[in-house]
Amino acid sequence: MPAHPVVAGTEQLALLGQPQPIRIPERLWRSWLDDPSVVARFVAKCYRREANRCTAWLGSVSSTGHGSFRAASLPGASRRGTVPAHLFAYQLEYGVIPRLGWSGTDDAVLCHQCDFAGCVNPRHMRLGTNAVNRSEYHLRRRNLASPLADVRGQAGRTRAIATAIRNGLASGDNADSIEQRIRSAEAAGLPLTLW
Repeated sequence: MPAHPVVAGTEQLALLGQPQPIRIPERLWRSWLDDPSVVARFVAKCYRREANRCTAWLGSVSSTGHGSFRAASLPGASRRGTVPAHLFAYQLEYGVIPRLGWSGTDDAVLCHQCDFAGCVNPRHMRLGTNAVNRSEYHLRRRNLASPLADVRGQAGRTRAIATAIRNGLASGDNADSIEQRIRSAEAAGLPLTLW
């Protein structure tokens, strides 16, 4: 038996909050993305809005504010089979990304252009590098109107918006009323200013 396991095929690293990333083989991603029941479970946790606005994630949320989707229950001590919801959405739309990781500054990562970690609209994301993503984050976080400046943090913002949507749906609100709930939830996290 070799000292290091031989890895066949392309793999991605999936990072959920603070734990160590897990390797997900390309064939496993393809099996999930091609399975209508997995895709239906995913779509049921998304709230699509009009006019190409952010699609809000209504399921579990990681400590970083990104959605967590259990694509499959796999054996093992870690949360294998649970993947970032925005990564699932992006690959569902555009196909499996050949190499994705978080280990170095030149590794490819999926960047939110809308700055809302709870968004799973694939049109709001692009591939970039870890270094570029971090520098853009620090620049845009200074803007007090940015989702990155939310006083509740990214997880708090994602949860507040999801709760607002769920409450609106439970009350039978129309899309305009739910939009108003979303705007109120967004405004509640804006930093207080003196000017």
